[in-house]
Amino acid sequence: MNAAPADQIRLLDVQALDTRLAQLSHKRSSLPEHAEIEQLSRDLAQLRDLLVASTTEESDTAREQTKAEQDVDQVRQRAVRDQQRLDSGAVSSPKDLESLQREITSLAKRQGDLEDVVLEIMERREAAQERVAELTERVSAVQAKVDDATARRDAATAELDAEAATVTKDRQVVAEAVPADLMKLYDKLRVQQGGVGAARLYQRRCEGCRLELNMAEVNEVKAAAPETVLRCENCHRILVRTSESGLS
Repeated sequence: MNAAPADQIRLLDVQALDTRLAQLSHKRSSLPEHAEIEQLSRDLAQLRDLLVASTTEESDTAREQTKAEQDVDQVRQRAVRDQQRLDSGAVSSPKDLESLQREITSLAKRQGDLEDVVLEIMERREAAQERVAELTERVSAVQAKVDDATARRDAATAELDAEAATVTKDRQVVAEAVPADLMKLYDKLRVQQGGVGAARLYQRRCEGCRLELNMAEVNEVKAAAPETVLRCENCHRILVRTSESGLS
């Protein structure tokens, strides 16, 4: 393949722009905010799970408290009715009076036991409420950190994307000035060779594979016409000659 020396050198400009695009892409994907957001999101998910569990516990305890208080109220009402019967004098039989008094005593003990249960439930509910409040605060704090990291990531991404858009336009302009067949070869090699399709020959060294040409290869390059598109014998990339190739 032949191409004007200026077109071959222009290919190095395309390569430089492609290299910059690759750098921007790598920088975009490796922003520290990505890892930060990922870790914070994991922490946030765990905290939210704990918050759901604590909220459920508080809700269950609230229902348990309501049920226990209803039990206390039922016993209290029963005791009030019995005491009213006793005070009214409606019960005259000694046996019935004794039975009624025993029931009032039993209800008083039952009420005391149930009130102790209510107090125990209230303590558990209060602890659950405190846990819910604590976790809610922690969720809010971590969410704020996620929001901050996301904003920083988005700002950095926008900046990188803006530069990439500019570089892409520059690349298009330069590439349009390169012969189509040369660009086709370059693009093919760039895919095959890890993003570098053309390399400068600098001081007898290929800047693509970083290997120095031996004397036989140097002589072949010297003998080649300026229009000849050369390929590195080692990495097979397009080898572009410049005034700094070290051939004179």
